[in-house]
Amino acid sequence: MVSAKSREHAYHYAVLINNQVYIVYIGEHSSGKTSREIEDDHHSYLQFAKNSSKLEAKGSLVYSYKNIINGFSAWLTPDEAAKLSDESLSLIALFGLILVVQTEMEDVVSVFKSQPRRYSLQTTRSWDFVNFLESESEQHLNDMKEEEEELLLQKAKGGKDVIVGVLDSGNLNSKLYIHGVWPESQSFTDERLGPIPPSWKGTCQHGDDFEPFHCNRKIIGARYYLKGYEAYYGPLNNTEDYRSPRDKDGHGTHTASTIGGQRVSGVSLMGGFANGTATGGAPMARLAIYKVCWPIPGKPKVAGNTCFDEDMIAAFDDAIANGVDVLSISILPSSLAPYEKDGIAIGALHAVKRNIVVVCSAGNTGPGPSTVGNVAPWILTVGASSIDRVFSSPVLLGNGKKIEGQTVTPFKLEKMYPLVYAGHSEITGTSTKDTTGRCLHGTLSPALVHGKIVVCLSGYSFNVEKGLEVKNAGGIGFILQNPVNGIGISMDAHVLPGTAVFSNDSVTILDYIRSSDSPTAMLIPPETVLSSRPAPFMAAFSSMGPNGLQPNILKPDITAPGLNILAAWSEASSPTKLPEDDRVVKYNIDSGTSMSCPHVAAAAALIKAIHPDWSSAAIRSALMTTASTNNTIYEPITDAMGNPATPFHYGSGHFQPAKAIDPGLVYDATYNDYLLFLCITGTSKLDPAFNCPDQIPSPSNLNYPSLAIAELQGTMTVNRTVTHVGSTRSVYTSTFMPPAGYSIEISPVVLEFSYMGEKKSFTITVKLESGTGRVRNEYSFGWYMWSDGIHRVRSPLVVSSA
Repeated sequence: MVSAKSREHAYHYAVLINNQVYIVYIGEHSSGKTSREIEDDHHSYLQFAKNSSKLEAKGSLVYSYKNIINGFSAWLTPDEAAKLSDESLSLIALFGLILVVQTEMEDVVSVFKSQPRRYSLQTTRSWDFVNFLESESEQHLNDMKEEEEELLLQKAKGGKDVIVGVLDSGNLNSKLYIHGVWPESQSFTDERLGPIPPSWKGTCQHGDDFEPFHCNRKIIGARYYLKGYEAYYGPLNNTEDYRSPRDKDGHGTHTASTIGGQRVSGVSLMGGFANGTATGGAPMARLAIYKVCWPIPGKPKVAGNTCFDEDMIAAFDDAIANGVDVLSISILPSSLAPYEKDGIAIGALHAVKRNIVVVCSAGNTGPGPSTVGNVAPWILTVGASSIDRVFSSPVLLGNGKKIEGQTVTPFKLEKMYPLVYAGHSEITGTSTKDTTGRCLHGTLSPALVHGKIVVCLSGYSFNVEKGLEVKNAGGIGFILQNPVNGIGISMDAHVLPGTAVFSNDSVTILDYIRSSDSPTAMLIPPETVLSSRPAPFMAAFSSMGPNGLQPNILKPDITAPGLNILAAWSEASSPTKLPEDDRVVKYNIDSGTSMSCPHVAAAAALIKAIHPDWSSAAIRSALMTTASTNNTIYEPITDAMGNPATPFHYGSGHFQPAKAIDPGLVYDATYNDYLLFLCITGTSKLDPAFNCPDQIPSPSNLNYPSLAIAELQGTMTVNRTVTHVGSTRSVYTSTFMPPAGYSIEISPVVLEFSYMGEKKSFTITVKLESGTGRVRNEYSFGWYMWSDGIHRVRSPLVVSSA
């Protein structure tokens, strides 16, 4: 006779062979059921779908979401998943079919298949630079910077007792990172911090090299989520990552310290790069760590990691129940999915219902159009821009020409060395027409490269891997072609002397090599240079609008420093993440919207500390409407090529935290407003209890701090409502700059407010001018603003014609 245990093992083997994991989203828990009762309900759905015993149903369950989010993930066949659709369960209720289960099943909102979606997983200068932008005149730059920064931190008490939950992973040129934390970092000491806030309900989870004592009054909680990953890949290889919240990659430590790291003086990367005092934007905030992303089996860390919706939804469910105030999520799906099939959008909606501010990365697949991710309007989506610091390391050619280069690799090469192009120095048959010259693994000939400086073209491998190939072939150093001919370069601490030059400058170097009988070069040791101009400019990798899911909502929302940011790092990871690199650093420089996202999350924490009663929408509005579209030389922010940037690059502009604490007016929105928006877009209802009205307004009517109108036909009027958050009577007057080819009218033109919290509504009418010859889907940009002489409440306006 076969035992029950054997049958369970056999069943597990069968599901691994034949089934896939699906997420079944039901909505939100509303009754007072116990955890056991909730799980029994979820088993009932599975018994129905599988027409199975309770044992088999229980064995197929991966997660049962029991805190806030109602749903589960489980092993199912496509046919079984289809049976759990809303329509199937409605038929059961209609006809009163007799089931093996003894529970009343609610309507299912969505069922979607889990897959290893790639997710696009501070600092000594970036926070200072943020305040440079807030000064109105050059002569007061430094004094105002220090004064406004200290005033903000004093008012917010450094974010005291605000709890920031950190779920993240990051992406730069499709490179993804693990989340976690290195608790021993000096940035995470709990000096000067009082008792843990009583609102905290979370835990510090035990795991590999991570004990409850690794949490303190700074890192007040830490958890990890692995079931979805292991359901797909099998057991985690413990040599590749810790089965715990500990960070073996560096990225999670970097972002967490950018948000809430304590002030640490004398910090730099190897050799003194970016030397100064490291600090998070909200140094007194508490951190809760949720590790959700993991390495791809058999791949080195530099090649990327992955995360699963079912793991992230479990983390959201815990974070909301644990009592976080802000969620920072440097995770980006590789492709847009409908809101009801996007784990981040689902989790974020439940969070904002409780006024938790959710801040997400825009992505690092720019500068192409419609590359922006995390586009739900209840999320604050952040692009990446530069600060005013570069790490100069020029190349001196044998013909006397000096080429500007940049690096954060410490070295001293004090003489000229022979210079070769990688395409002339390859082992025959190891490259193709497309890959030649790119210093790919195993392509360089030691006989042709030894003791020389090698010029490597960009592409087809990570930059740090190119440097490793030159080193393995015996090269003394290398010159890297930057992927784009722009004004920004993402830095890496290479394993040998190396500097990156702009794309057009690499042509100059190659022409010299071809024209010289014995070309030579010298790499000048790098130095940190401050007050570089113009700044900020948009990073070339920062993902752009328009919004590919709903173009009537402008995304990204805002931009913040994300290029070459110094922050804490895991001592279990080298600065390059290459397995051949055995260097250990406590702080590292990294780039991506994963770096800009925690800057804005920290600002949200400071505002939350000053205005604890503000909604998440009000905080998002305050940050957006006070953002700046100018750089430090009082000219419009540019893209990485030096061309004028648009709201598709930066949304409302570069964030200015010190101004956002007193925005004057805010565009507020409620949970029901977002549900109405979902009716507008024709998306399945994420809240089954909400009934869509018969008359549904345009998605442009969502009370959003920016305005986008896609495919305008003639004329359109939209509504907005502002809430007065000032303490005195105020009169606001409207001004605007219409998009080219359009006229706009605002009514009324003046808004008078008598008390804090008073709301006033107005309309904006946008009209396509006749004879403009606008091309369909060609966008024009403008803005409108309310001002009382002190506050400037500015909103971008983006329009395209049908």
